[in-house]
Amino acid sequence: MNEPQVWVLIGVFAATMFGMVTVVSTLFIHVVKTEIRSVHHRIDTLDRDVTALYRNTFGIDRD
Repeated sequence: MNEPQVWVLIGVFAATMFGMVTVVSTLFIHVVKTEIRSVHHRIDTLDRDVTALYRNTFGIDRD
């Protein structure tokens, strides 16, 4: 463990692992935010559709 090459390899491996964890976590957060936005958009669309059904079926405005 006294060889400088060993310490360089350990450092390179640690830096690579840290970089990979950073990239994967960033991409994971991006995917989760995108999915949440998608669900929110679907809920807004569903609310609009239910309101249209109320208006069409019962002739009432639902506010």
